[in-house]
Amino acid sequence: MKDKLFNLFQTTGELSIESIILNILVAAALGIFIYISYMITHKGTIYSKKFNVSLVVMTVLTGTVMTVIGNNIALSLGMVGALSIVRFRTAIKDSRDTIYIFWTVIAGICCGVGDYLVAAVGSVAAFIILLVFGLIKNDNRMLLIIRGSRSRQSAVQAHMFSVFKRKAILRVRNTDEDTVEFIYEITADQLRRVEEKSGSLTDAIYNIGGIEYVNIVMQNDEVSN
Repeated sequence: MKDKLFNLFQTTGELSIESIILNILVAAALGIFIYISYMITHKGTIYSKKFNVSLVVMTVLTGTVMTVIGNNIALSLGMVGALSIVRFRTAIKDSRDTIYIFWTVIAGICCGVGDYLVAAVGSVAAFIILLVFGLIKNDNRMLLIIRGSRSRQSAVQAHMFSVFKRKAILRVRNTDEDTVEFIYEITADQLRRVEEKSGSLTDAIYNIGGIEYVNIVMQNDEVSN
């Protein structure tokens, strides 16, 4: 029993120099493919070339690590233990960036173990999905923020209901002794239709009287700290 366990943990799965070079080259090629995919499908406000380059490097490094590990169980356990003590604190501002990080790791793993076809097919499928769904436009959600005298609370609510009916969603209502603040969620299409029919929405709200300010803020899917 001891001999079997010893042999299991001593399995090295040695590769030829040609296989090692091939693993790394294929990982680099897929990393470049991911680089191009990120550049094409990125829809955020700020495109980070440094982050995109790091995706290529991560693919190559993951493929290199997997090539070193091979089917050596002892080495793989040691690698897991070493990586478990590393904590990454970099803020991910776009949820899609997380997908690309996992993509690079998975592609590197596949290349490291020699499953080039799986890596290639999976990468192409991921690119097509990101490209197709990236072309689908959202409804351009907007936040309409209204702050004014508390005595005009009912008038503001009545006006919003009259122009948007139930389509404007009241997300927040903050009040103190003298003022009230409303935050409505609307869409760009709703705002456009209202202003085409009745004129400027902000002017109409100011005409209610007792309004301090009216802000319209475009929402996006980015996450920030």
